[in-house]
Amino acid sequence: MPELPEVEALAQDLAGRLDGRAIVRVDLTAFMALKTFDPPLAALSGAFVDGVSRHGKFLDIEAGGLHLCIHLARAGWIRWKDSVPALPARPNSKSPLAARIVLDDDSGLDITEAGTKKSLALYVVRDPQDVPGIASLGPDPLADAFTVDVLGEILQREGRKQIKGVLRHQGTIAGIGNAYSDEILHAARMSPYKPASSIEGDDLVTLYDAIRGTVGEAVERSRGLAASELKGEKKSNMAVHGRTGQACPVCGDTVREVSFADSSLQYCATCQTGGKPLADRRMSKLLK
Repeated sequence: MPELPEVEALAQDLAGRLDGRAIVRVDLTAFMALKTFDPPLAALSGAFVDGVSRHGKFLDIEAGGLHLCIHLARAGWIRWKDSVPALPARPNSKSPLAARIVLDDDSGLDITEAGTKKSLALYVVRDPQDVPGIASLGPDPLADAFTVDVLGEILQREGRKQIKGVLRHQGTIAGIGNAYSDEILHAARMSPYKPASSIEGDDLVTLYDAIRGTVGEAVERSRGLAASELKGEKKSNMAVHGRTGQACPVCGDTVREVSFADSSLQYCATCQTGGKPLADRRMSKLLK
């Protein structure tokens, strides 16, 4: 799933590519992906792109006073095309193409979503705050306003909730998903099950530094990369996420996994839980 660093890099890459360009049309091939009807998608036709930005994990293409906001969900991506077919794209259940943005020199952007579970979302709005998911976002972890004190207030407000879930919740802190929450907690040497409100004092500073450092460094590594390079960059720099069974790069212990219904987390027991493996509830049920 694209998270803050990848969406930030996408925004930077597209800002350079789309600067001053006009949108000829937007072909919608996955009709369920469009979540708004006023303004219509056709209102973007003929509009010049004024900028590209990010809100949490939402991409925002501003054109002609409107905003095309894109949430790539779990399996969405954006692919730059130096040339696109002259004929409008048509719905095809076997194609990952959800929408195509055609530009004034016949280049364009393909917005795609792999897999069968479709949750990619497109919004055409006058103000990004008209998108419910953007309006409800928590603070951006790289913003100057996100301080140690702000993080401390969030954690106390979340009470006994597990820190892994708190970091992932977009209404609490924007932009961090499953992968970077694993990486942050590994960098902070904290259990993903640690209660949020128990993180105080030096532990709070450690977690804050891990959030800013992990996300900030990922943004810097991604800066200047083309969209086609971002997935590989993300995967190659993970310490524990997606590395089940491999050696922890810090201590050499085996990276372990806890599975849930639709996701999993990875961690190092030596670095994060005092050497004690965490209970894998799904596996426990299967073994009964």
